[in-house]
Amino acid sequence: MITKFKMLPLLIEACPSFQARWEDFLAEYADGEVEPPLYEALGDYARHLIDLLEHDETSCFVEVFEVVERLCLHGDSYVQGAAIIGLLESLQNLFLYKKAKTAKREHFEAYLGVESTICWKALQDFWKKIPLTYTDE
Repeated sequence: MITKFKMLPLLIEACPSFQARWEDFLAEYADGEVEPPLYEALGDYARHLIDLLEHDETSCFVEVFEVVERLCLHGDSYVQGAAIIGLLESLQNLFLYKKAKTAKREHFEAYLGVESTICWKALQDFWKKIPLTYTDE
């Protein structure tokens, strides 16, 4: 069973170029008064993957999404939710692509495993049911 304490180390092992951003993130919480918010870190990880995709630096993606598949299958309930809502949903968030010229969320679908594909599609189905009132301008 993968716990939340193992989640980011596994993702960083799969994508070592995130290490510096992770250390900067942890430095913000160095006083120890508040536990670093995992969902926020996963949002940063998603932005990092989008940046890599934008620069055609996808060599780590197979490993990253193998880890995501493991998190969805073998994580405790918190880790499963964080992998789906914190990472996969962040990768689907159109606002994260505003500055991207070529990266599209659909590019990640080729890397998803069986379980993470199910989760990815479930998120898409959920959001199709919600009437959105913003424009993508």
